[in-house]
Amino acid sequence: MRTDSSPGSLPAREHLPAGRAATPVLDVVIPVYNEEKDLRPCVLRLREHLARTFPYAFRITVADNASTDTTPQVAARLEAELPEVTSFRLEQKGRGRALRTVWSASDAPVLAYMDVDLSTDLNALLPLVAPLISGHSDLAIGSRLARSSRVVRGPKREFISRAYNLILRGSLQARFSDAQCGFKAIRRDVAQVLLPLVEDTGWFFDTEMLVLAERAGLRIHEVPVDWVDDPDSTVHIVRTATDDLKGVWRVGKALATGSLPLDRIARPFGDDPRDREIKDVPRGLARQLVGFCAVGALSTLFYLLLYSGFRTFSGSQVANALALLVSAVANTAANRRLTFGVRGRDRVMRHQAQGLVVFGIGLALTSGSLAALNAATSSPAHSTELAVLIAANLAATVLRFLLFRAWVFPDRREEGPSSPHPHPHPHPHSHPAMPHPTSSHSTSPHPTSQYAMDRGGPGAYRLQPGRPHDDHDSHDHDPRNAR
Repeated sequence: MRTDSSPGSLPAREHLPAGRAATPVLDVVIPVYNEEKDLRPCVLRLREHLARTFPYAFRITVADNASTDTTPQVAARLEAELPEVTSFRLEQKGRGRALRTVWSASDAPVLAYMDVDLSTDLNALLPLVAPLISGHSDLAIGSRLARSSRVVRGPKREFISRAYNLILRGSLQARFSDAQCGFKAIRRDVAQVLLPLVEDTGWFFDTEMLVLAERAGLRIHEVPVDWVDDPDSTVHIVRTATDDLKGVWRVGKALATGSLPLDRIARPFGDDPRDREIKDVPRGLARQLVGFCAVGALSTLFYLLLYSGFRTFSGSQVANALALLVSAVANTAANRRLTFGVRGRDRVMRHQAQGLVVFGIGLALTSGSLAALNAATSSPAHSTELAVLIAANLAATVLRFLLFRAWVFPDRREEGPSSPHPHPHPHPHSHPAMPHPTSSHSTSPHPTSQYAMDRGGPGAYRLQPGRPHDDHDSHDHDPRNAR
């Protein structure tokens, strides 16, 4: 997985302002490979629909993935005939590669894509992008598996689609319902910081992007769609499924090891302008409390099971100490990752050492409680011991949370420029469609593939070889070696 540094935390979402008439608000990308037959009817139908229903300026971009038929010539004719249509050609195949290249270079604040077969009813396009324009959501996807969706397809594809989404839910804890519907949109400011973390260049690109966005806390809006299967689809199901499973393993491994800086693409909690006016309120307190309580409940059950097991061959004090030690290490690791969002191996040993200090305090409280119980009665019942330990642990839990929050895992976003990973707070009035300000050593927020787009006339893009540039905001420099 890529671990490139992102430009920084995203600003709060805001409604996109009305721009110049010549500046498109929406850029719809149609990735194609050998689609000489379907490309023209698709573009004409999409253009007619947008011109009739979409209230903003728009652009349709045909992304040719190294076609070997006359698709490039068809795209060129469409570009010459229609001012809203542009086209470019990639010499390498890969839907993900095409989307990353176009999205990274586009100037439209909302970016979308759809399959050339137009299996999805176009009436869902405006509901798809409206939450992104209004500032409600970061990404939007069409879902064929939503309750109110209307889908016509064979049992084989239905089974594969549902099985794949069950795999995503079971292995990557995905909560979105349909990862592979070719009908998605994303805000440009989100794409600029999210795409550098997405490694896949093929069909798994969508899934990887959605999983990382969801893990970062971005809001994904789902739109039920009407969808009719294309019987002439050229997608190789077995090979695509194999590549997807490899991608699931790779992403799951990266998430488990904490090698992705997802905290740097998080939105402010709530995104309500009133939240940004309140001072001296700890950020994320409610989320941390929920996470800490969940981890604490599981840790308490784990501790009681350990204590009961150790108690079968040792005294109460020894069993308590051993159970606390093992559960404390697991508790610190779980709170580090899940409650306070600390990822990676940086300071992991220090955090565990500090957690053991907190463990010592809990040991003193619970051991003292057991000592008081044994002083009161010579042979207390096992159930009485457990009740006393639960009460002592509840008292220690409050102190543990305060120590974790203030000492072990303090919020380092308030540190000054000397911090190794500063997270500057966005200005309340910063434009959401513009890249977040970065320091001089940050990576460019406009990654592209090994190609860059060059304006070749009104509304037209031409691909040119990428070249280094000194300006860190340049679209032409790719900090990653594109595959």
